[in-house]
Amino acid sequence: MKNSTYILSIGMLVTLLSCGGGGDDPEPDPVPISPPSSATLVFPSNNEECNTGDSLNATQSKVNFQWNSSANTNLYTVIVKNLLTGTEFSTNATSNQMDIIISKSTPYKWWVISKSNETTKTAKSAEWKFYNSGDGVKTYAPFPAELIAPVMGISTSDGTVTIEWIGSDVDNDIKEYDVYFGIAMLPTTILETTTNQKIENVAVSANTYYWKVVTRDDEGNTSTSEVFQFKVVD
Repeated sequence: MKNSTYILSIGMLVTLLSCGGGGDDPEPDPVPISPPSSATLVFPSNNEECNTGDSLNATQSKVNFQWNSSANTNLYTVIVKNLLTGTEFSTNATSNQMDIIISKSTPYKWWVISKSNETTKTAKSAEWKFYNSGDGVKTYAPFPAELIAPVMGISTSDGTVTIEWIGSDVDNDIKEYDVYFGIAMLPTTILETTTNQKIENVAVSANTYYWKVVTRDDEGNTSTSEVFQFKVVD
């Protein structure tokens, strides 16, 4: 009888151990996924002339865009914006360079989006401007002014606003700016011609206003910014 009891006790112990009396092992913590970092742009250089592209015809050249590789990145999307027309196009690259065909004698802006197969998070590089030179070009039109304030689409109840923008030019010979301002969607009235990049204390009342900047250099070349709009409310 004692032997039977001893054997039964051993059997129960084995059963408890085999059933995992201590419970299931805890699930390991998931490994964190690192998002991609921002790429650093290399070429075409910021605010400079690009004259190293391969000429394809009278109007187009092929330019090798380059940037430094970013961490945790599987794919890059290169975005190029024509500053004369405002149109953008993009192309994907798996390395840190890409040949892109663009128009000659045209100012552009470009930037790179870093992407990863492991996450939907992305990272954006800085935005650089450059002028893609044409055949035999000796002087270059300024870059279209970058409008700063009032920001696009803002609403304000103030009785005055400050108009501010940033101008730049490959030749560094900007002469002046014509600031167009008014309630017409395509403003035709010059508020002021100035060498500054800011006009303060512009009187406004309840209405929707539109403004743009035409930049002129010493050679008579001009460029026109996009049109910004803001609203003044009571």
